Amino acid sequence: MNEVKNSCLGLIFDVQRYSIHDGPGIRTTVFFKGCPLRCWWCHNPEGIDPGKELMYFEYKCMRCGDCAKVCPTGAIKFKGKPRIFRPLCTACGNCSDACPAGALKLVGKEYTVEELMKEIEKDVMYFDNSGGGVTFSGGEPLFQADFLLEVLKECKKRYIHRALDTAGFASREVLASTMDYVDLFLYDLKLIDEGEHIKYTGVPSAQIKENLRFLVDSGRAKDVIIRFPVIPGITDTPDNVDDMVEFISSLKGLREIDLLPFHDVSEKYNRLDKDYKMTVHKSPSRERLVAIKERFEGMGLYVKI
Repeated sequence: MNEVKNSCLGLIFDVQRYSIHDGPGIRTTVFFKGCPLRCWWCHNPEGIDPGKELMYFEYKCMRCGDCAKVCPTGAIKFKGKPRIFRPLCTACGNCSDACPAGALKLVGKEYTVEELMKEIEKDVMYFDNSGGGVTFSGGEPLFQADFLLEVLKECKKRYIHRALDTAGFASREVLASTMDYVDLFLYDLKLIDEGEHIKYTGVPSAQIKENLRFLVDSGRAKDVIIRFPVIPGITDTPDNVDDMVEFISSLKGLREIDLLPFHDVSEKYNRLDKDYKMTVHKSPSRERLVAIKERFEGMGLYVKI
């Protein structure tokens, strides 16, 4: 029987089974809590904060008030419906446990390496039959680098295919520590211009680009696929697409880029009482997606939408 290290804990906000868009075959996608980026369009805002937090689903709420009664800090005030005073909330989970309709959900669950491996191994039959495996996403998995590395090692011991979905904003040492244990890097590349990147993600792009070049040039990364979120008026501009083409052209060995069309997730932000900065709420047009696809195909890349 495999002995598993349990010296560190990981905070996970979802384990999604039967994924088919996060790498080859049928996959289990594990979503890590915490991310250093603050992308305006983030599709998983519940993964940004590094701690546990409450989501409120108003359409499920029965207006019973049980949540306010059990809150030990008075963080929930009930006036027709719950109002959560976030600075007072300790994410103890009393309210979500007491809610009869599931209108309050505590986002984030602590796992030991062994506990998470048990969840992953439930789907081994599907991995074996489809050529699938496990994908680590988020949030940003490298934000919990120690825990991630231990899980990657355990998956490798058990011959489970491993994909890492990352924005690449981490130290070179942290990224390098994962390379011998990752079969496929799904590497997010959003904006090339430094100023634009800082404006829309909160961090500079230089380290992300340098880490991508390191991955490709090192020869240690088994496979790397670029993931390009197509955000109307932000990443899909002619200038940014031109910059992407120029930068990717300087990287040798890349074969594929996946286009990820924007879709509106403002409701998720409402459930977390977070500000949603996006003023555009429509997905990019089919014509624009095809035009970008053809531009990258002109470089000899295989392009998926």
